[in-house]
Amino acid sequence: MDMFEKHESNVRSYCRSFPVVFRTAKNAVLQDEAGRSYIDFFAGAGALNYGHNNDFIKSRLLAHLQGDYVTHGLDMYTTVKREFIQTFADLVLKPRKLDYKLQFCSPTGTNAVEAAMKLARRVKGRTNIFAFMGGFHGMSLGSLAATGNLYCRQAAGIPLQGVTLVPYPAGGMEGLDSIAYMEHVLSDENSGIEKPAAILFESVQAEGGVYPAPAEWMIRLRKLCDDHDILLICDDIQVGCGRIGPFFSFERAGITPDIVLLSKSIGGYGLPLALVLLKPELDIWKPGEHNGTFRGNQLAFTAATAALQFREQAGLEQEVIRKGEIVRDYLHSMAEELDGEVEIRGLGLFWGIDVKNAGGAEAAKRIAEQCFQNGLIMERSGRNDTVLKIMPPLTIESELLMEGLQLISKAMVEEMGSKFITVG
Repeated sequence: MDMFEKHESNVRSYCRSFPVVFRTAKNAVLQDEAGRSYIDFFAGAGALNYGHNNDFIKSRLLAHLQGDYVTHGLDMYTTVKREFIQTFADLVLKPRKLDYKLQFCSPTGTNAVEAAMKLARRVKGRTNIFAFMGGFHGMSLGSLAATGNLYCRQAAGIPLQGVTLVPYPAGGMEGLDSIAYMEHVLSDENSGIEKPAAILFESVQAEGGVYPAPAEWMIRLRKLCDDHDILLICDDIQVGCGRIGPFFSFERAGITPDIVLLSKSIGGYGLPLALVLLKPELDIWKPGEHNGTFRGNQLAFTAATAALQFREQAGLEQEVIRKGEIVRDYLHSMAEELDGEVEIRGLGLFWGIDVKNAGGAEAAKRIAEQCFQNGLIMERSGRNDTVLKIMPPLTIESELLMEGLQLISKAMVEEMGSKFITVG
């Protein structure tokens, strides 16, 4: 690892938590160059919903390369782009009766956020955006302004503007009616807060600590936007693409956002791709107003098409629901043993174990480190990184899923001592 430390910038982060050199990976298992295996509860920060080196997707990628299909096309028409658009329309949009135009921006989630904010401001002729405390939307200046984490914000080096952060119905603010608060702000001429062009939200705050928003809250949020002529933007970059079961995370509330943002697992194979879904009447872009050299990654189109087809053939939505119940039951059993000291939150295959009242950040760090030593990769999130985040590939085998949960249990026993009993 001396080579990395000598030549790579200090900005590197995940390698500090997982200090080995990885060599190969398959589905939900990574292997380092020494031959040791690790169960993956990280899934590329949500970019690998379909697992490492998924055979179905890989075969399509190999065919793409062997057939000399276009590998770089900017936003030109190509056969693989057409196939992706048709597949996305047939398998995602039409069954849900959704009418969205597709915008392919530069292939990162933060760029999708930037595009959506720019478009909302143009459509409504207003500059302000509402976003939520605890949210995370990216590291470029516009999306960083909508991000709550002060550590990330301070790295900007300049004041972050154009966004008003309001309370989210979680993270210690559950008793505050954030919808009523926004209604008051929007109706009070003396609030001092400009009416926004859009409200940007996550239906499950991910980096904020795995906080699912109540369905009723999302319904009220949609109505608030309708009542005040505000666009509703859902950032589904980490918890979309079936992470909690349905393809879109907001489906459980029965709402339709005006703009939806996808990245991470929309690329199918860990390949970079980002997608902005927008209602047709919002598509007022002029040619080239928002672009990027690598918009519309051609290999990612092929992988994304295959991923959508694989999701259907594998019945992945029901599999996620089934496996999610396994995780939920196991974690709640663990929490009962701790007399409520540990908070459990999540949906589908996206869960958090919050130890803020059982040792806090240092305990979470030690537990995650012990998990890694025992062969499990898992990151932390939330305020002060007190939340152990469970986010395996959706394709993880049930036996490996249970083995990973037991490794967490083992690490928590070692951290918390005799007051904790191993489950399962």
